Amino acid sequence: MAQISQRIRHITGGGSDGWDLYNRARELAAQGVPVVELTIGEHDIKTDPVILDAMREAAGRGQTGYAAIPGISALRAAVAERTERMTGVRTGPQNVIVTPGGQSALFAAHQLVGDPGDRALYVEPYYATYPGTIRGAGLVPVCVTARAEAGFEPTEVDLMAAAPGAKSLLVNSPNNPTGVIYGEETLRGIQRVAEEHDLWLVSDEVYDSQVWEGRHLSPRALSGMEARTLVVGSMSKSHAMTGSRLGWVIAPEEVVEMLWDLSTVTNYGIPGYIQKAGVFALGLGPDYEARIAEPFRRRREITQRLLAGQQVVRAAPQGGAMYTMLDVRGTGLSGDDFAWKLLEEERIAVMPGGSFGQATTGHVRVAMTVEDGAYEAALQRLLAFAARLAMAPA
Repeated sequence: MAQISQRIRHITGGGSDGWDLYNRARELAAQGVPVVELTIGEHDIKTDPVILDAMREAAGRGQTGYAAIPGISALRAAVAERTERMTGVRTGPQNVIVTPGGQSALFAAHQLVGDPGDRALYVEPYYATYPGTIRGAGLVPVCVTARAEAGFEPTEVDLMAAAPGAKSLLVNSPNNPTGVIYGEETLRGIQRVAEEHDLWLVSDEVYDSQVWEGRHLSPRALSGMEARTLVVGSMSKSHAMTGSRLGWVIAPEEVVEMLWDLSTVTNYGIPGYIQKAGVFALGLGPDYEARIAEPFRRRREITQRLLAGQQVVRAAPQGGAMYTMLDVRGTGLSGDDFAWKLLEEERIAVMPGGSFGQATTGHVRVAMTVEDGAYEAALQRLLAFAARLAMAPA
């Protein structure tokens, strides 16, 4: 067989890609074994039928051919309007390029910010695809740890220490996996690092509609940051449209034009009927997004109530997003060992903390993605399981 590129061979860095337990849970489910699935950020509701009707109608009207590569004008305008409303930063269609989901937006952004071999910073804990995305773009991923004792927010000191020679910094708030929302002091520190070391800032904001405490502040809204910030967004979480693959990058106009060139030689645009459905969905407004987010607000309250009644498991600050990051070190197990044992003995699937970096090896991430009653029952079982482990002889 002909040689395979080193870029592809080493996307995972030579180790696990973090999805082993998820894949095992899917295998069990395929065998007919009942598993409570609390691994990935997939809503327990499907895409709203009214959005699917809009998609079907657009296809019926013939929107099935090639669509505008950077996104149809109506969708770019709708994304710009939403961005300006939520962040307060003037944004026009020329600042928007539509991508096949947020993951594609992350990849495109990292194709732009550096050349092969350049260093690209990202913050740990991280969404499981981040280091692979950076490697796939030909860059060298450099991890900066946000420690549990600092509330999983990166410090300016740690970022400054890692920044010399880097080209970019990837941040994510509200954060997956921890649920932490970066405070203004943290974002000001990020700004100082980016300006001192002339970094591009890639800001993953796909959970901006899921804010439970405080407020989400986009780093693009900080004075002077608009010109160096690439904001990644998506309709997957805000509108329960994960399979529609509608994402975007918000950037300076000249950057959007360059990303247009990249789209031309990669995905060549997104189907027009899906984009039309995106326009319709965004037109439902902020009240609709709040309705999609509401189940996770309720399940966060369930989580806090159940955690308050025991002493073994603790949670990271749950400021936003659809997850809770649980510290299970009180059981005597690592997060990875706890997650595998929980799956095999209780048939509850959660993501091991090690999937998101070394900072969360003593944790598991629980996706609050089943209906309220099932979620409460599963979390009660998880906490009872943890209590039994904590009481067991060493």
